[in-house]
Amino acid sequence: MKYSVFYFAVMFFSLSAIVSCENKSTDREPVARPATGGATTIAYVNIDTLTDNLDFYKENKDLFEKEEQKLNAEIENLGRSLQNEYAAFQKKAQSGTLSQVEGEAGQRKLQQMQQNLEERRQALTNEFMKKQSDFNTELKKRLDTYLEKYNKDKKYDFILSHGSGSQILWANDAYDITQQVIKGMNEDAKAGRGNHIPADTAKK
Repeated sequence: MKYSVFYFAVMFFSLSAIVSCENKSTDREPVARPATGGATTIAYVNIDTLTDNLDFYKENKDLFEKEEQKLNAEIENLGRSLQNEYAAFQKKAQSGTLSQVEGEAGQRKLQQMQQNLEERRQALTNEFMKKQSDFNTELKKRLDTYLEKYNKDKKYDFILSHGSGSQILWANDAYDITQQVIKGMNEDAKAGRGNHIPADTAKK
């Protein structure tokens, strides 16, 4: 059971490539120069850079990697137990000391162990994927919330997602607001919300 938290998050953001910001005014001056095409103003966030530098992402990535190692170790231990049980059964069968009743009981035991292993593997996989889904939901919620605050003067009509998986092949650095978003989101996390996924994220 191998997972990549980084790939999962970047893939998720590629599905949300355009963020439209609608709130109103403040006297904040944006760092990035707005791209103007008629009445439309545009900026972008590089998602690769964002995830590499966002404290919330980095800390939870480490937690996911540790949990992945723990879950893999549990499955490997169950697999070794099954292999050892099978080897002992085979050895006894080959020695000719195994009765028919014992042989049938041994086969049933091995089948049950195999079933338990598969059920446990599936349960752990589902649990891990659920936590990743909650993580991505919370990460997107934080980004959306911050971009609404960042763009409360309605300076930009669109803030695009750029990076791995996006459909933007090239972007002018003059319209890049990534560093301001990273700085602001990290400050918001330290000021109040913290960097770990809330336990009840999925319920909200």
